[in-house]
Amino acid sequence: MKEGIHPSNYREVVFKDMSNGETFITRSTVASKETIEIDGVTYPLVKLEITSSSHPYFTGKQKLVDTAGRVDKFMQRYGNRKKQQ
Repeated sequence: MKEGIHPSNYREVVFKDMSNGETFITRSTVASKETIEIDGVTYPLVKLEITSSSHPYFTGKQKLVDTAGRVDKFMQRYGNRKKQQ
């Protein structure tokens, strides 16, 4: 690394995926008020909602949330068009 180009608070930080609990350590300047201890070392903790380990695009697990039944209504109305033609 070149001298004098990195901010003074560039340090190791733990990022935690809150959806699956996976953590990873990397270097960052992100500010954090929380800490976590891993293998006897205390790191700043940054909580994330989604990472590459839980994102449907990267995991291949696409989830369809349909609480109002809109997909079923669409399929009933328009889903059989190919069969009719």
